Amino acid sequence: MKAIQVCEFGAPEVMKVATLPEPQPDAAQVLVRVAAAGVNPVDVYIRSGQYGRLPSLPYTPGSDGAGMIVALGSGIGGNLQVGQRLWLSGCNTGSYAGFAVCDARDVHPLPTWMSYAQGAALGVPYMTAFRALIQRGGAKPGETVLIHGGTGGTGVAAVQLALSSGLRVFATGGSAAGRAMLAKLGAEVFDHGTADYWASVRDTSGGVDLIVEMLANQNLDRDLEMLAKGGRIVIVGSRGRVEINPRHAMIREAEIRGVMASNATWEERAEAVTAIMSGIEKRELSPVVQREFPMSEAPGAHQAVMAPGHCGKVVLNCES
Repeated sequence: MKAIQVCEFGAPEVMKVATLPEPQPDAAQVLVRVAAAGVNPVDVYIRSGQYGRLPSLPYTPGSDGAGMIVALGSGIGGNLQVGQRLWLSGCNTGSYAGFAVCDARDVHPLPTWMSYAQGAALGVPYMTAFRALIQRGGAKPGETVLIHGGTGGTGVAAVQLALSSGLRVFATGGSAAGRAMLAKLGAEVFDHGTADYWASVRDTSGGVDLIVEMLANQNLDRDLEMLAKGGRIVIVGSRGRVEINPRHAMIREAEIRGVMASNATWEERAEAVTAIMSGIEKRELSPVVQREFPMSEAPGAHQAVMAPGHCGKVVLNCES
């Protein structure tokens, strides 16, 4: 099969198309023909060697994807069937490939109205967004939430999940196209490129109850000034250190919480999947795909997912 292989950590160009043996599932696993693979910032950090837990070399990147079951392990029963369309919330052999082996609990039905590219955009973004909003953020219906940097894959997921959970949703975007997309989704939108956007958010909301922060090294100090009393900030992403004024946290009795989707227990992961599947069934959750790259252009996909101003999810077409 064709797959992306990384033999050394480094720049995007270390990802090469290789011909590898087709993986085989064990008794509790399924073999999936991968149609599309989600590209996430964490894939970039791992590939560059700048991540706390690195795989052994060589490896095939990717944990998100969507495709069709082609083989079941001998111990698989229940509702899984050969030929079934599904999306992945985990992958054992890497999803940047023509075929992948997954644990049975990591594959979930994909409705016919949703494309494989959209299915590949569900895993990390929607699982992370649910963990940030509900499991770590403690969001409750009627509260206000700011999705700070709402135009990427996780930002879109957070906006949709927050709206479906009965929150008043504010979101920021750095491009006109991104802000238009957020407004179409139903968020109240602000341009975080303007000097006084933070004051506009605070004045419009009266102080937000929860902030989901995608770039804490740039925004955390201002985030504290936008909070209501007792407000919470959940940090999803950061690319460096930041200086804050602790008095802003003291005045508001605010909390700063970190989130890492990979820290979730299996019970928490199951809770997130249940919520995502419910949102899909109600058609309240529908990933926005910005661009599809062929597998051979995986380096370009890694550059695109880290570029500022993108709108939605970057995916690899594993059938091209």
